[in-house]
Amino acid sequence: MPRIIAGMLPTPRLFRSRWAALWWAAGILWFAIEVAGVKPGGHAAANATTANAATEATDATGSAVDQRDLATLANAMGR
Repeated sequence: MPRIIAGMLPTPRLFRSRWAALWWAAGILWFAIEVAGVKPGGHAAANATTANAATEATDATGSAVDQRDLATLANAMGR
């Protein structure tokens, strides 16, 4: 098991204290929100984003992706 995941798993002595267990669970939830993020508007906003992504692909900077970019990426991946 990778070290980072092993560090997140609780030890049995953690649950001897309700407060320690509560703080551990809050940390796990905080970590999940930091990783996944929160989108305002719930599922409707996520569906609208998915629909926009299907019509025009963009890179991390927001620029439109063209065939030359895809060819460069495929070359870098060795395909």
